[in-house]
Amino acid sequence: MLSFLNVTEDAIISVISELEKIMIKFDLEVNAIGLHCPLPLLRLKKALSEVKSSQVIKLTATDPAAHLDIGVYSEQSGHQLIEFLKKEDKQQVFYIKKK
Repeated sequence: MLSFLNVTEDAIISVISELEKIMIKFDLEVNAIGLHCPLPLLRLKKALSEVKSSQVIKLTATDPAAHLDIGVYSEQSGHQLIEFLKKEDKQQVFYIKKK
């Protein structure tokens, strides 16, 4: 424990792990906040048509079902869902790598 900061080593490791997730490099950002199904998925499909193979899209959505739609679509289309983060403010952040 870092007594002068009153922080445990586990807490620091946890924060670093979260920061690494946040710092994923992406090529295009898509804001689907406030949009309901199927609009976040449609925005993702449009973005995928605008980027090259192996480029990464960051999609932020608030639709509670977005993780289902994006997950199934990524799996069926062959694009890679690199990371999925759920934030406290109901935002869901997806990092999708185009095949």
